[in-house]
Amino acid sequence: MTAALREEICRVGASLYTRGYVHATAGNISVRTDTGYLMTPTDVCLGHLDPARLAEVNAHGIQTGGDRASKSLSLHRRIYSADPDARCVIHTHSTHLVALTLSGVWSTDDIVPPITPYFVMKVGHVPLISYHRPGDATVGDEVARVIDAMRAKDTPIRAVMLDRLGPNVWHRSPHEASAALEELEETARLWLMAHPKPLTPAQIDELRVHFDARW
Repeated sequence: MTAALREEICRVGASLYTRGYVHATAGNISVRTDTGYLMTPTDVCLGHLDPARLAEVNAHGIQTGGDRASKSLSLHRRIYSADPDARCVIHTHSTHLVALTLSGVWSTDDIVPPITPYFVMKVGHVPLISYHRPGDATVGDEVARVIDAMRAKDTPIRAVMLDRLGPNVWHRSPHEASAALEELEETARLWLMAHPKPLTPAQIDELRVHFDARW
């Protein structure tokens, strides 16, 4: 686990905090490494992370160094197990996404409709996961089932929305996971503000052809 990776986690955490995507001590970030996982500690502010104090966890989920890992560790590990391509998972309590679950999502299969091309291209389908208390290990089973079901329909996902808590977004790196999360939060904000019409099937097909969109 290189110093550069630790610094990248802290940089992404600070960026999310500065722009209001996380607040107080909410949210967590993990990265899958060759030997296990590197994760933000429990009850810390993502805007003020210390690279040296990030939690080190081995492949069996046993912590081997750093401060105590976030209580979301078990969920992150289930996501990594269900999606071999995932290398980073980010969870936030993003305001507009949580507000969306409180006011009513578009559907349980897609919390927001495909209203912009970049949402279709960069995020894709985002199912709603039923409410579980923070840290409940059983939520990982539900998330893994959803990941498997969407892959079976040839529509792999890179995000789910935890009812009343916030999104979990995963990608190949902290930078890419953060970008997808930001696109998702901005789409929720636009949907709550304007309730625009979704893109048409023909417009979505065009995005599939030209940009390999996974919708």
